[in-house]
Amino acid sequence: MPSRRQIQVAEAVQQHMSYLLQRELKDPRIGFVTVTAVDMSHDLRYARIFVSVMGTPEEQKATMDALTSGRGFIRRELASRLDLRYAPDIQFKLDTSAEYSDRISRLLNELKAEEPGMEVEGHDTSGTDPSEHHAGAPPAEEKA
Repeated sequence: MPSRRQIQVAEAVQQHMSYLLQRELKDPRIGFVTVTAVDMSHDLRYARIFVSVMGTPEEQKATMDALTSGRGFIRRELASRLDLRYAPDIQFKLDTSAEYSDRISRLLNELKAEEPGMEVEGHDTSGTDPSEHHAGAPPAEEKA
């Protein structure tokens, strides 16, 4: 479980990293990037920054390459903005949870759209009164 200090530093790194991505980094390979989370080590010397990149897999790879090549600049900028004894070593990780949740949402919407026309197995949709049929009860005998 992260300490209060780890959480505070991670939030500060996330805020400054977002600002750097929006205003300071000028690499044309960097596409639409969002910092989703930051994990700090217990000694605050290592930061794992999770980023979500919108676009094709090629654009995602180009953005990750650009972030990796700019690690020195980013680390230097974070060190000047954060009040820490040591500048954390930075590692970028691609966060694909947004894509995964979008895919699940689309699949659920497709299933929901198909639902009215499909019969559900095990349910009687013939329009008869459900009180006439009881599960496990023998059918009622007709009197002649």
